[in-house]
Amino acid sequence: MSGQGTFCNPITIQLNKNALMINWQLAKLAESDFASTFRLLTVFAYGTYADYLAEARNLPPLTEAQKNKLRHLSVVTLAAKVKCIPYAVLLEALALRNVRQLEDLVIEAVYADVLRGSLDQRNQRLEVDYSIGRDIQRQDLSAIARTLQEWCVGCEVVLSGIEEQVSRANQHKEQQLGLKQQIESEVANLKKTIKVTTAAAAAATSQDPEQHLTELREPAPGTNQRQPSKKASKGKGLRGSAKIWSKSN
Repeated sequence: MSGQGTFCNPITIQLNKNALMINWQLAKLAESDFASTFRLLTVFAYGTYADYLAEARNLPPLTEAQKNKLRHLSVVTLAAKVKCIPYAVLLEALALRNVRQLEDLVIEAVYADVLRGSLDQRNQRLEVDYSIGRDIQRQDLSAIARTLQEWCVGCEVVLSGIEEQVSRANQHKEQQLGLKQQIESEVANLKKTIKVTTAAAAAATSQDPEQHLTELREPAPGTNQRQPSKKASKGKGLRGSAKIWSKSN
């Protein structure tokens, strides 16, 4: 309980070593003369500093190092419930007199790698990013199972939403591909129509050029055809007057 950097329950260590076997010597402590020591061990495993204070008369006294270690574990317990812990809550839960002691204790916990976070002095709160896990009791298993079940349900909901989004994206992609093919087909048809029309006009012009020139020479319907004769008559008048002028000379 006083070991630096040791925050694991000896009972759990024994369970990890022997799988399904429990150290019977530790189990017998609850019914022996060392029952108070066993109870103190369980407080360090599952409880908080407030739990110790509530049973301090029936438990062995703690050194300052043990008190600080139990306070560190108490902060871990609070961090498992809420990530932003007000200073007022910490001061009450850890039985500390001022903020300076609280901040020093939190800094020690950070250096011991018990938790990671930051002290927000302006808002008077501890912001926790990470904390170690604590040992669990048998009665906690149902709550853990329920939490895991809720997590699984949440994962299924998210997965269903992702699949729906993928389906919509595929449908939109198919629609866009169909629209693209339709536009390309219409463009190709327009190109064919323009090409055929151009070829037909070029063919009509190149097959009979003489006829095309004749059509250009012929006057359009409704035009006055006597204009050339008037010009001719005017020309004759000018010639006659010229002759008369010469005779008079």
